[in-house]
Amino acid sequence: MAESLITQHIDLWTSAIEVKSTAGRGSKNKFDLYGIKKLRELILELAVRGKLVPQDPRDEPASVLLEKIAVEKNYLIKEGKIRKAKNLPKIEKNEWPFELPCGWDFSRLNTILTKITDGTHHSPPNKDTGDYLYISAKNIKNEGVQIANATYVTTAVHQDIYTRCNPELGDILYIKDGATTGVVTINDIDEPFSMLSSVALLKCPSLLFNKYLLLSLRSPFFYNEMRAGMTGVAITRVTLKKLENSFIPVPPLAEQQRIFAKVDELMVLCDQLEQQTLTSIDAHATLVETLLETLTNSADAAELEQNWARISEHFDTLFTTEQSIDALKQTILQLAVMGKLVRQDPTDEPASVLLEKIAAEKAQLIKDKKIKKEKPLLPISDDEKLFELPLGWEWCRLNDFTLSSEAGWSPQCDSNPRIGENWGVLKVSAVTWGKFKSEENKALPQELNPKTQYEIEIGDFLISRANTADLVAKSVVVPMDAPNHLMMSDKIIRFKFSDRINAEYINLVNNSLFARNYYALVAGGTSSSMKNVSRDQIRNLVIALPSKKEASLILEKYNELLNVCEKIKLNLQICNQTNLRITDAIVDNALN
Repeated sequence: MAESLITQHIDLWTSAIEVKSTAGRGSKNKFDLYGIKKLRELILELAVRGKLVPQDPRDEPASVLLEKIAVEKNYLIKEGKIRKAKNLPKIEKNEWPFELPCGWDFSRLNTILTKITDGTHHSPPNKDTGDYLYISAKNIKNEGVQIANATYVTTAVHQDIYTRCNPELGDILYIKDGATTGVVTINDIDEPFSMLSSVALLKCPSLLFNKYLLLSLRSPFFYNEMRAGMTGVAITRVTLKKLENSFIPVPPLAEQQRIFAKVDELMVLCDQLEQQTLTSIDAHATLVETLLETLTNSADAAELEQNWARISEHFDTLFTTEQSIDALKQTILQLAVMGKLVRQDPTDEPASVLLEKIAAEKAQLIKDKKIKKEKPLLPISDDEKLFELPLGWEWCRLNDFTLSSEAGWSPQCDSNPRIGENWGVLKVSAVTWGKFKSEENKALPQELNPKTQYEIEIGDFLISRANTADLVAKSVVVPMDAPNHLMMSDKIIRFKFSDRINAEYINLVNNSLFARNYYALVAGGTSSSMKNVSRDQIRNLVIALPSKKEASLILEKYNELLNVCEKIKLNLQICNQTNLRITDAIVDNALN
């Protein structure tokens, strides 16, 4: 049954992928192979429900096995090797959470184990070296006990802990506290060690196959049983009492061994499927990246047209993931700012003339004392010219068309946003997500007077000077529908451009890879994550400037293509959600 489930739906298992966020090539941590994950869970669930391997009527039934385990435990109690546990009520058939095959039975965990306890509840002094290993939840992994980052305790401390909690080779270790609650493994360390209370110790009698118990504790059935009613707020935990009372489906001993062998075999298949899927995803992303690079590397319009024809011929095969659509969007943006998205018109006024007019405008404003004369910036070096300019374009710095720039202020504001049209101070998050978010503000206290000179105006180019490495120097243009009475914080810088410049086009350039690479190079900061840029560094941003008319045409074409990409991406998301739902339906159907 399990093999047919895998083979009949193999395309679904490998294509049902849950995207966490946009991810590029090699970013496998940003998505889940949902289908394969559900397949693994299904295999474990079928195993503990007796649906993975056929039953053999010649097997000694579980009821006899449970009687033998009881005899063994009584003997160990009489020998003083284990303590007598509290008698728990037998599980009646009407309490069974699901039907079991003939020869199986349900038992409480405390009934079939010789010991359930946990490590010390008082964290002892521990250090990098010592007499005995000291194990906590961080050391418990599915594949075994990881000691690379373990600490150590003294002999006296160890002996105090070990008298109550004595893990031995082959025992089961279960994380019962914290974010990784439910991770369970078989102890593979053949030496005594001490444990913290975040890990429970489960000892099996000789008549119970510990590897079957391991996969039972990993099954969705047991996981959900433990998560139900879990205690704790900041740190969730499973109590020992809950573990003791938990239900475990018990098959005949011979079937336990057959089940584990089959699960092991099928998990190897899942591993292969997972690796093949990851390899396929990586190869697909590499192919898309390589082909898209041919567009940005095209020497002229004719070559670009040829390269695009090659891609469009296989569009349905190439752009099948959200990551590939995001890569396409970034390529379209690069083509836009490189002047490869629309054809140049030789009758347009060249950008060099546009810059001369802006220079004359600035000179007149300085003469009229409306703006201050600034220290001239360094000429643009050949190293800063990153590509061949199209006809009529010109290299310049952002400051060449800037009339004024200033940072805002950050008074002690209320933590809540302003109400109505009251005054508020914009947070950095108002300008860093590609769209102006006026609701991202903090209310100015009533006792403070607003500084109206920092109020934003329609058409302002706002840019963040401090943020995470990914978001620092992200920008927006204040739209026509922006509300009044909002001021910039001191982490936002406002640039006012000449009216001859299309601010939305400059915003496009500022979001391109060329600009992002520049900011990554010049940004400072005391930590690896938080970065900052200065006003001078933003003023020095090198921009390939088209004519004003071409800038408008580029924006129009870019937005048109972007809308197409968003529609494709939305359809992909709908398909992905459908795949996830179908996967869940297949799993439910297999179990029911």
